[in-house]
Order: sequence, then C-alpha cells, then structure tokens
Amino acid sequence: MAKTTGVASRLAGALAIVLGTQEIPLRLRAWDGSEAGPADAPKIEFRSRRALRRILWSPGQLGLSRAYVAGDIDAPGDIFATFAALSSAGKFAEPGPFRPLTAREIWTLVTAAVRLGALGPNPAPPPEEARVTRYGKRHSKGRDAAAISHHYDVGNDFYALVLGPSMVYSCAVWNDESTGLDAAQAAKLDLVCRKLGLKPGMRVLDVGCGWGSFALHAARNYGVDVVGVTLSTEQAALARKRAADAGLTDRIEIRVQDYRDVDDGPFDAISSIGMSEHVGGGEQIRHYVSQLQGLLRPGGRLLNHAISWNAGPTAPDPDSFIPRYVFPDGEMLSLSEMLGALESGGLEVLDVEALRRHYALTLRAWVKNLEEHWDEAVQSASLGRARVWRLYMAASALGFEAGLTGVNQVLVQRPGGAEPPLRRTAWL
Repeated sequence: MAKTTGVASRLAGALAIVLGTQEIPLRLRAWDGSEAGPADAPKIEFRSRRALRRILWSPGQLGLSRAYVAGDIDAPGDIFATFAALSSAGKFAEPGPFRPLTAREIWTLVTAAVRLGALGPNPAPPPEEARVTRYGKRHSKGRDAAAISHHYDVGNDFYALVLGPSMVYSCAVWNDESTGLDAAQAAKLDLVCRKLGLKPGMRVLDVGCGWGSFALHAARNYGVDVVGVTLSTEQAALARKRAADAGLTDRIEIRVQDYRDVDDGPFDAISSIGMSEHVGGGEQIRHYVSQLQGLLRPGGRLLNHAISWNAGPTAPDPDSFIPRYVFPDGEMLSLSEMLGALESGGLEVLDVEALRRHYALTLRAWVKNLEEHWDEAVQSASLGRARVWRLYMAASALGFEAGLTGVNQVLVQRPGGAEPPLRRTAWL
C-alpha cells in the first residue's frame, strides 16, 4: 500500500497553491511512492523533483504542461478525466490569462520546494516547445511559415495514425455519436462541396489544403479543378502523391504558397477549412477577407470553417500550453468578429452552421486513435510530441464540450452573378 504522508502531502499542498484551491481534485503520487488526495480521484504522478521546479518557475498551465511533455509528470489513466478534474480547480476554471500568484503564495511555494529538495535553476523547456519569435514580426510571412511548419511538419506517418485514412485535420460532421470518424469526415467534405454549389468545370481554391483530402473529394465527385495551397512542405508532398495515385493530377494542383501570394484568380469557389485560425485578428483578418474576396468571381461562394472563442471578452492566454506547443501565433476570433470581417469585406452571409459538439466527438476519436497506436506514434515522432498531442486534443475536446470554444461554417457569397438559392435545402 502506498504511503499517505511525507513527500506527497507536501507536494499536494504546493499544487493546491498553484491551482488556487483548498484541496487538489486529483490523487497525487510522488517520486518516493507516497500518495495524497482523494482516493477515487484521477491519478497524476510526479516522477521527479524537476516537475515541481518547472511549476515553481512557471506557476500555472505552462509549468504543468512543460512537466507533462518532458515526462516529469504523468497521467496514466483516463486523460479526459484527469484534465477535467484539473480544469475544474480554482484558477484553471477561469478562461483567459492565468492569475499570477501573490507574494505570500510564492513564498509558500518556494518554502515547499526547499523542503522537498526541488529548488534549483529553471529547467530548459522541452524541445517540442515552439520557437518562432526569431522569424520576425507576428504574422509576417516568414514567421507564419515557421509556425505552420512547427505544427504540421512533424511527420505524415504520425498524422496518419491520429487522423486515420481520411487524413482530414478539422472537425467532422456526425449524424450521431455512433458515426465512424471516416464516415463523419467524408460527410463534412461533401457538405462543404454542396454548400459551395460545386459543378463540373468550376475552378476552386482550397486555402490551407492540408494533405489534399478536400481537393481529392471535390475533384473526384464534383468534376472541379482545384488549386490547393499550404505552407507545409510535408503536407504538400503527400497531397501531390495522393492526387497522382488517384489519377487526378490534371485536376488538382498543390502549391507551397502563402494565401497572400495567390494572384491567379478568379475562382468560382473558395474553401478555407480550419485555416483562418492561423491568420490573426484585426488587420490580419481584414486583409484575409479582402484577399479572398478579390480572388472570387462575382457570385462565387466562400466557405470559412473556423474555431471560435466563445468564453466572452477575455482572450485566451498567449503564454499557455496550446500557443507554446501546438498553434504558435494562432488566434481564435469570436463568431461575431468573423461575421463582421466577412460582411465588412463585401461578402454576403448565406448560412452559419455551428458544429461545436461535432468537434468534441472528432477530438475524442483522434485521442482514441493516438492511444491505440501509441508506440507507433512515439516511434514516428517522439515521446514528447505524442504527449503534446494527447494533452492538446483531450483539453480541446473538453473546451468544446464546456462551450469555451466553438466551430462554425460560415458560407458567404461575393455579390453579382447568380442569385443564391432561396432555401438552404440546396445543400442539406
């Protein structure tokens, strides 16, 4: 039987300070085998003193995340239950930037670290942490390319294990909870094609084309010609191979190109699926809309599929786990901000569909894939990278389930040309 006194009890007290709660909602196991916390709670393991040192130097989500990615902390059970318990505690339950510790809390935390022999220099961040600031100004073309490479150029084999055969890295559309992931992704791709009103001979731009799944579906099933652009060289290489294997190189062109450099319009339709989160707000999103509007033929439609920030006026913490490890420089806009930018850019809104629950189901399916292929994923990328994706996808699923984030398909049309259909039954 594990000990219930000693290191674990002191460690639990230190963690309670960081979480801003009276009692930690987790069963904590320390590096000496002692345990503390509710016996029936999800378990978290502190494998070394370095875990506490990381938290001491970066109290809050960032310190805990670094410790988990580095393997100093482990969550050996249900990652959803563990993160849900953590997220329900004190400061972690509050959206937005993490509230700094008070001087008294810092002193108490330092004292605990001294008693546990954990005081020392700040450990170096795990190598999986993004380092994009050296590439220039935020949302400059060079820095955006570096941010995209950090996230997407981690190995096509790794993504194949997580995403499955569909190779679609965005929210699927589920008829119900029993729908399989591949079927749900195929349903999403077809829904986008129908919303765009695709017909044989049309020329389509796919902004942020990923591994080419939408281009393949649209060209194969709707007879259109697709130009796909991405900043990821690894994505582009596989997308081109998939197009060649399908015998569709005459209909699909894949470019490693910034959307801001596309100058060979007009296009009859544009899809942007899970890409605009990388654009930025303010001037950046206005320029994005202006660029795509200018590439559309009059009467042409744009489908913008994007995650939204639903937690009110407080923005996500830019110094938290996801910006540091997953989407550097990513920005989630509210639905109202996105609609405002699209309408101000001269586009008419035809339809808005909220898919929040669908993304939670999608993320849970991806976590299941990752955990079922864990050893292969670690071999394909790294243990730290697999840990990043496990934590990020589980946390994101819970964020969608709690309503902190949403995802919306906004269908707009450039005025002129053919009138839009009278009812949305044209694509449902």
